[in-house]
Amino acid sequence: MTDPIEDTVVLPDPSVLAGLDHWRTLPIKQQPSWPDAAAVARASAEIATLPPLVFAGEVDILRERLASAASGNAFVLQGGDCAETFAGATAEQIRNRVKTLLQMAVVLTYGASTPVIKMGRMAGQFAKPRSSGEETRGEVTLPAYRGDIVNGFDFTPESRTADPQRLVKAYHTSASTLNLVRAFTQGGFADLREVHSWNRGFARNPANARYELLARDIDRAIRFMEAAGADFDELKRVEFYTAHEGLLMDYERPMTRIDSRTGMPVNTSAHFLWIGERTRDLDGAHVDYFSRVRNPIGVKLGPSTTPDVMERLIDKLDPDREPGRLTFIARMGAGKVRDALPPLLDAIQSFDATPLWISDPMHGNGLTTPMGYKTRRFDDVVDEVKGFFEAHRVVGTHPGGIHIELTGDDVTECLGGSEQIDEATLATRYESLCDPRLNHMQSLELAFLVAEELAAAQQPAAR
Repeated sequence: MTDPIEDTVVLPDPSVLAGLDHWRTLPIKQQPSWPDAAAVARASAEIATLPPLVFAGEVDILRERLASAASGNAFVLQGGDCAETFAGATAEQIRNRVKTLLQMAVVLTYGASTPVIKMGRMAGQFAKPRSSGEETRGEVTLPAYRGDIVNGFDFTPESRTADPQRLVKAYHTSASTLNLVRAFTQGGFADLREVHSWNRGFARNPANARYELLARDIDRAIRFMEAAGADFDELKRVEFYTAHEGLLMDYERPMTRIDSRTGMPVNTSAHFLWIGERTRDLDGAHVDYFSRVRNPIGVKLGPSTTPDVMERLIDKLDPDREPGRLTFIARMGAGKVRDALPPLLDAIQSFDATPLWISDPMHGNGLTTPMGYKTRRFDDVVDEVKGFFEAHRVVGTHPGGIHIELTGDDVTECLGGSEQIDEATLATRYESLCDPRLNHMQSLELAFLVAEELAAAQQPAAR
């Protein structure tokens, strides 16, 4: 008897499969120097046999959600670790990151009066681009730490040697992380009433008194919903998507599968992947590869981006101008965003394209203290977000979301905030192996500040 499911399978076009590996013929950046090519091939082949981490249907739903955000009818909250570590993939740390994102999302949902799309920089954010391929300490020079998916942080030859088996471990760690994330977001942990109760405690802190009024407003709204008979069983579950920078092709390519419904390639390592500022060369391998998969794709844009480069990226990555396909993640720096972003927003209106715009206020605001700590000032992060909103107001486009490096733990990695972290405090709990992250309190404070911006953006439409 014929299997009816088999009858519905769409075989991939041979040209699709051939094109999928065209990137191998192009220049590629930010790849490690693997000492054993055969071992890398074996690791990639093993990953290719493992189950997908996400599914094509979920990817399709996210693309619809992002299209809604691009048109101003939703807002994206994307956040998580600068670089995940294998040791940090504990139940407690994963729970704290999810909890922080859920708390932020409740505040932003109220401020925006629109749905908030929740995406974690997690379950795959193990690789980091580096400005230099080597690191020197004293008279010793070793390969740079490129994230746990490649090598170890310890400054020894053994640790810094790229190990292909880390690719496989990254897959399994991502799978266990995603399993726990799904449990938290579907099993009652995300109950709207419980999440808001956590925020009430934050707002009662005297240092955060300015946010208490907003917290009370949210409280009243939830009580009204309860009185009106809202289905809180439905509000115990939330959609939650994963995202990471698609950097290492020895991992991303074997995670690419053919959707049996459409015959098209889908990268099943995450729902959403982005191309970094260092790897978005128009004629490079990363842009070519990501132009051929069906996932929604992000591209980081720095202050030197020109309208011409932006248009060529659109033509390459979103030739059909498909809503929800392309996201531009602006990482300009607080001092440059008000000058650099408006010309891009203005130009986009003549390109017959509606990409989603997200602010990354982290990566353009780095500094190093006299003691050698990489850090960021919370005030600079806030200022860039405000500049992002101002630019969109001036041009008349939609500010679609924020992209934050954060942790749910009480680390001391970014200066300022209501806790008034100073340079002397940084040493007390500086735990990041790459870039500094906002801690739990700073993340919530940012959410309340962004909610105020979103509420202000709604006022003209309400008149």
